[in-house]
Amino acid sequence: MDVRIGVVQSPKEIELELPESVDPEQLGAQVEEVLSSQSGVLWLTDRKGRRIGVPAGRIAYVEMNTVSDERRVGFGAAVRG
Repeated sequence: MDVRIGVVQSPKEIELELPESVDPEQLGAQVEEVLSSQSGVLWLTDRKGRRIGVPAGRIAYVEMNTVSDERRVGFGAAVRG
């Protein structure tokens, strides 16, 4: 699962690739719980075992996508007929 976290007052996003075993519903509940207490920290562990913590008060948004087989590589080109 790919997770993208927007950080307040920062143009960059935090991008993580979580293990496939992560339950999207459970992760969503964890995010909601952390965001409800503005003093909490959202801790996530990526596929390589790295732990990343983001203070709840700094999170602008969280985007979760399940990893699909359609990974795009390189430049996209429009085909004109």
